[in-house]
Amino acid sequence: MKFYAGIDVGSSATKAVLINERLEVVGRGVHPSGADFAGAAQAVYAQALAEAGQEAAGVAGVFSTGYGRSNVDFANGQRTEIDCHARGAYHFFPRAITVVDIGGQDNKIIILDEQGRRKQFTMNRKCAAGTGSFLEEMSLRLQVPLNEFSELAKNSQDPKVSIGSFCTVFAQTEILAKIRAGVRPEDLARAALESVAKRVLEAQAITTEVVATGGVVANNPMMQSILARILGTEVHLPPFPQHVGAMGAALVAAQTP
Repeated sequence: MKFYAGIDVGSSATKAVLINERLEVVGRGVHPSGADFAGAAQAVYAQALAEAGQEAAGVAGVFSTGYGRSNVDFANGQRTEIDCHARGAYHFFPRAITVVDIGGQDNKIIILDEQGRRKQFTMNRKCAAGTGSFLEEMSLRLQVPLNEFSELAKNSQDPKVSIGSFCTVFAQTEILAKIRAGVRPEDLARAALESVAKRVLEAQAITTEVVATGGVVANNPMMQSILARILGTEVHLPPFPQHVGAMGAALVAAQTP
């Protein structure tokens, strides 16, 4: 059986997916991108191969995507993250969908038709608001580890608490004022998640089914329900939200002669 790999080198995290010729996921990997994109790509590729019990010699093709896709020197080709996130999401939800991807440094909204063709997309890379970086700053301010942020937000008891500032710098000042006023960290954590969701969704009107992807969604399960409430519709999650871009790249590798 042949195998194919996709490597998604994001600005915050690098992901890998290994699929077989039936397009089934058999191995995955994730590693901080850090300052060595090439090393991170090698690390996640090794993780995915180890999980699948395969050797690199058995992989028929590797494609890269993401911010640092040009740093994957063992890849056979490259694709944009817009293309790969669209392909990956459509693989799991083969119908007209809107992909909402929230990553560490950017967010994307990709609208696909019934055949998976891209109709429209928007992407934000100019501001930390609406990304994982915003949550990292908020977790530092609240002195809560990022991996506990979503759990903290679940215990919120005051839905009226909100963060009006989208700018990270201004939001920190706003949060300091609320802390001084006695607002609970749980309520501030939920408000921060809601702020990210609102910032993302303001970029594009959404009228089709929503599929949410990215590290923020994968690591903050509460984000799914927040997006659904704001949109007033169900929000779907693929099996591995953070690996959708890498999945798309693996699908390209499988479909490339």
